[in-house]
Amino acid sequence: MPIATTRRNVLAWLSAGAALPVLAACGGTEAEAKVYPVHFPDAEWRRRLTAEQYRILRQQGTERSFTSPLNDEHRAGTFLCAADGNPLYSSKTKFDSGTGWPSFWKPLPGAVGVSGDSTLGISRTEVHCMRCGGHLGHVFDDGPPPTGKRYCMNGAAMKFRPG
Repeated sequence: MPIATTRRNVLAWLSAGAALPVLAACGGTEAEAKVYPVHFPDAEWRRRLTAEQYRILRQQGTERSFTSPLNDEHRAGTFLCAADGNPLYSSKTKFDSGTGWPSFWKPLPGAVGVSGDSTLGISRTEVHCMRCGGHLGHVFDDGPPPTGKRYCMNGAAMKFRPG
């Protein structure tokens, strides 16, 4: 039996169609599903991290641009994951992208992973720590040579070790 085309049915289908992109965006990133070598229950992550670190690393948040002291860090050293101390980036690959977030053109070997991220309704590439899965930021194809990549990281997701 065919479905009657009523105003109510048309409005219901239009509402459902409008809701699908929103519901799809509410899904997590691929990085959330994987089990990482460093993992803790949510309550333990909350205990170990500051509120801002937890929001960024465990809930895929973003800090306001130009708020991280690491954006202006220019000493020789290594940038580490704030959640587990995993070395992520050498200061030799850091550059000023003008975006207000610490940016790098290359991670250390095996330090980070990437996954698809459509949480804002657009396709982006999320960068996460390979040891704990913590959200670090995103990578874009508008960086400098030699890679052409811009790893745009949240400073609150990292710590700096001089040396």
